[in-house]
Amino acid sequence: MTETNTSITSPTQQIDATLSFSDALDNLDFAFMGAFSASNGRWSFIADYMVTDVSFGNATPGPAFSSLDTAVKTQIFNGYAAYRVYQDPKTAVDLGAGFRWYKTDTDFTLQPGTMPGGTTSVGDDWVDPLIAVRARMQFNDRWSGTAFADYGGFESGSDTWQVLLTADYALNDNWLLRGGYRYIEVNHNINGSAYEFDQSGPIFGATYRF
Repeated sequence: MTETNTSITSPTQQIDATLSFSDALDNLDFAFMGAFSASNGRWSFIADYMVTDVSFGNATPGPAFSSLDTAVKTQIFNGYAAYRVYQDPKTAVDLGAGFRWYKTDTDFTLQPGTMPGGTTSVGDDWVDPLIAVRARMQFNDRWSGTAFADYGGFESGSDTWQVLLTADYALNDNWLLRGGYRYIEVNHNINGSAYEFDQSGPIFGATYRF
């Protein structure tokens, strides 16, 4: 249930676009999010994939342009290897490292007002290294919680981070229902222009354990 913000800042202009969740379903072309995790002893491996394809419009300040139309398709793949550094009957903490692959195809179209309109297109993909931490807390037989955070980039013009918090309810030994909040942000220099993207909002899902 995300709000999406994206912008591009070039030497001549800055264009910002926002899509709230209340409007997202009307403007959604396609979306998917899923994750897989495998563990062996203290080691675990995590893969996480997201794709979003939306098209939407925003009003623009002043009479120069009548509106801004934005088409955004993003793909994000996260991969991590993590090692358990602390564990007791109710708490487990993992430290990890990995990467984030990000791909965007974004078109910003300014519709004519007192000035002629035009389209700015951004298309690129890149990989950022990541460090991560995950903590799991067991509250009782049914309820548990997960906190996950990562940060990456580590170079001028490129940084990214995310936070994921969930409350987890075990239906049985295999099925887990999850609800919480996720925020992910990506900043990168593309051909001399500063590109920014973030998504945030409530998250609901189910995990099958085998």
